[in-house]
Amino acid sequence: MKQLRLIIVLTLAIVCTKNYAQFRKYSNEFLNIGAGARGLGMGGAQIVSVDDGTAGYWNPAGLVFVKNNPNLALMHADYFGGIGKYDFIGLALPSKNGNKTLGISFMRFAVDDIPNTLFLVNPDGSIDYNNISTFSSADYAVLLSYSQIVKQTNKEFFSIGGNVKIIRRQVGSFANAWGFGIDLGAMYRKDKWKFAAVLRDATTTFNAWSFTFTEREKEVLYLTNNDIPVKSTENTAPRLILGAGRDFKINDKLNLYAEANLHLTFDGKRNSVISSNVLNIDPNIGLEAQYNKVLFVRAGISNFQQALSDGDTTNQKKVWIYQPSLGVGFKLSNVGIDYAFTNLANQSNPLYTHVFSLKVDLINNVKRKKQ
Repeated sequence: MKQLRLIIVLTLAIVCTKNYAQFRKYSNEFLNIGAGARGLGMGGAQIVSVDDGTAGYWNPAGLVFVKNNPNLALMHADYFGGIGKYDFIGLALPSKNGNKTLGISFMRFAVDDIPNTLFLVNPDGSIDYNNISTFSSADYAVLLSYSQIVKQTNKEFFSIGGNVKIIRRQVGSFANAWGFGIDLGAMYRKDKWKFAAVLRDATTTFNAWSFTFTEREKEVLYLTNNDIPVKSTENTAPRLILGAGRDFKINDKLNLYAEANLHLTFDGKRNSVISSNVLNIDPNIGLEAQYNKVLFVRAGISNFQQALSDGDTTNQKKVWIYQPSLGVGFKLSNVGIDYAFTNLANQSNPLYTHVFSLKVDLINNVKRKKQ
């Protein structure tokens, strides 16, 4: 418990120190999408229970639950009617004694075929649609993870972990950025209760942008009264996530698991359940029913916000809205398949997305082929 108290003290010290800096509130938003259909089906409530190749994203301290065999996690999703494409690959590599685990994760979010209309209008004022070209905007991230068991007994379990994040963002040939950041995580379990804490962007995550324009492009930007950027830097403020979960055993085959996460941000007022200039708190809640460790049914809600109700503008009232999600999963031997049906917007303005993911224990598969 001394190690846990030390982590909490260091976490609060980092958060309080960084609170005085200026940050961009929604920097690197692609890193908040999630990883794996299980987590998305449970509304993103994952930092306490994650135990597979997606742990490098949710909570690196959970990588130590990958025992004996490397675990590979794959995910693909289309967003906004196929306009945006998101892919995730996570690999967990446990040590021989099982006390330490290494992980590597790769994420990509891209929007392709964006029209470039810089030269749509000719110098004489005529419009030439043949001058329209296309470009892509892509965001990449690589997470290098490490986790270690600190204490393990019949009744208690405590682990810690961390990520080093390398970020690459590119917008056509016009702009690109390199970024770097660190995440820290911890897990504590006792009996049926589970607790966790994750400090994302612990030292702040920065993106250093550079811009490249041809002389012709600069001329168009100047004539249309647009600024011509040269260099810029954006910082992502630290975010502290606290979580608690509990198992409810119904019978020998049926188990119910419930988890709640609290996202604490310190970068100015947000539209969240608890909102202020100093502290904002946004909850995630997830449920998972498990039958015989083969069939899984999930549900979750997240992103609680206040909005104006529908109807006449004179009679509108503030109401709470949220993002619901559902999911199912199957596990057969060393292969797990998960599906999530999520809403990117809220229940009154739905924007649904189908998410599929696959998890494989690699060594078991190889051994089976040899046999």
